[in-house]
Amino acid sequence: MNRRLSRRAFVDGLVALVISPALAFRPQRADAQQPAVRRIGVLLVGWPPESKEAQQFRQGLLDAGYAEGRDVVIEWRSANGDFDQIHQLAADLVQRKVDVIVVDGTPAALAAVQATSTIPIVMALVADPVGSGLVASLAHPGGNITGLSQMIAEISAKRLQLLKETIPGVTRVAVLWNPATPWHPKAIEDLKAVAPSLSLELSFVVARTPEEIRPTVSAVSRAHAQALYVIGDPFIFTHRKTLLELALRARLPGIFGAKQFADAGGLLAYGAASGDLFRRSAGYVDKILKGAKPGDLPIEQPSKFEFVVNLKTARALGITIPQSILLRADEVIR
Repeated sequence: MNRRLSRRAFVDGLVALVISPALAFRPQRADAQQPAVRRIGVLLVGWPPESKEAQQFRQGLLDAGYAEGRDVVIEWRSANGDFDQIHQLAADLVQRKVDVIVVDGTPAALAAVQATSTIPIVMALVADPVGSGLVASLAHPGGNITGLSQMIAEISAKRLQLLKETIPGVTRVAVLWNPATPWHPKAIEDLKAVAPSLSLELSFVVARTPEEIRPTVSAVSRAHAQALYVIGDPFIFTHRKTLLELALRARLPGIFGAKQFADAGGLLAYGAASGDLFRRSAGYVDKILKGAKPGDLPIEQPSKFEFVVNLKTARALGITIPQSILLRADEVIR
């Protein structure tokens, strides 16, 4: 009897050793708690979703440990420079109940703020959040919005200074702006303040629609302006090729705010590195998804800038670029 009991105990113990690991690795029940996939809306007005700059947002999420499909789903929306579409696109993201909305510029930010007061909003490329009425201050944004600012006052003055240094003989500069863009009047005031110190006389021309670009460039030529300064926005960015072709035909050297203008034939471009700002905006999304309130997150400034010189255009216009400018350029297009 004792021998039979001892043998049974041995078999029972052996079965327990075999079964226990298997139990540990059994598939979870279908109703077990799984981490929720968060939905991120990205509202773009000037930047195509497939552009390498906008895709830096996706890289920023990856760097923060988020995998698409597993942790997050990105809902891309693009107005392609058409301001009339922005509010509808913002409303669509709100209706889809996204967890956070990322916007590229001021028009998109204003549309998002009007569409929701509860969903967190992250600004990637907004020029002047305080001046545009989006936030109370950079240090304490308040409300449901935060993100990055482009230091527009400082950059506007620096851009005009670079134009003067590149073409020292220039005295008359036409400034192209869009009244539909909220921060443009502030940029104009910044330019007026610095122009006398550079011995520059400024005139101002407007383009709100694609149809206005050609007559605007013609007006600049008739006014005998020696150079063109473009205050960028999503509309102008979208139609930059048309603008640049007309300016080159009119033999107008220009300075612009994004390197894509220089890539497409503009003489000079100086501004905050857009790709870096998109990437950094993902850091705000990470903090918000982990529980931070957007209104408590201070707005940050650009840390990387791009200065691009197009030597091909300079040669076509008969302009000699000073060596000091070439040495300071981050990129020279030859």
